[in-house]
Amino acid sequence: MSFVKVKHVREIDWPLPQYESDGAAGMDIRAFVEGGSFTFKPMQRFLVPTGLAIEIPHGFEMQIRPRSGLALKHGITMVNAPGTIDSDYRGEVGVVLINLGESDFELRHGERIAQMVLAPVTRCTWINVEELEETRRGVGGFGSTGN
Repeated sequence: MSFVKVKHVREIDWPLPQYESDGAAGMDIRAFVEGGSFTFKPMQRFLVPTGLAIEIPHGFEMQIRPRSGLALKHGITMVNAPGTIDSDYRGEVGVVLINLGESDFELRHGERIAQMVLAPVTRCTWINVEELEETRRGVGGFGSTGN
């Protein structure tokens, strides 16, 4: 188990991210909406604060992913899914949500808006070459392997 330090940046008794089931890969995080709620119009984007800052261990990232229930029921998803929080970022975690639905959506203070997944980071070093190894697929792009 990995440990991640967390700091409340808006309200000291604000709930921490948590796994909602024994098999959950992601921890749900909540919207910190001052004033109680915010209404998203269709196609409107908004940076939703979470009230938390985190210290991710070196060699890891925190991936932020949409919640499937919000996407299916209301068309609410993330513009940049998955989002990445780097290990050297120390500011408040924010989630860029968009309303892809056909009607207004009221986002309430404390509502679960996304999932966080702690993931290892693999870094690479580029090697400039004249040729790449041949494969059966070759340079076939989008749709080249079937539907």
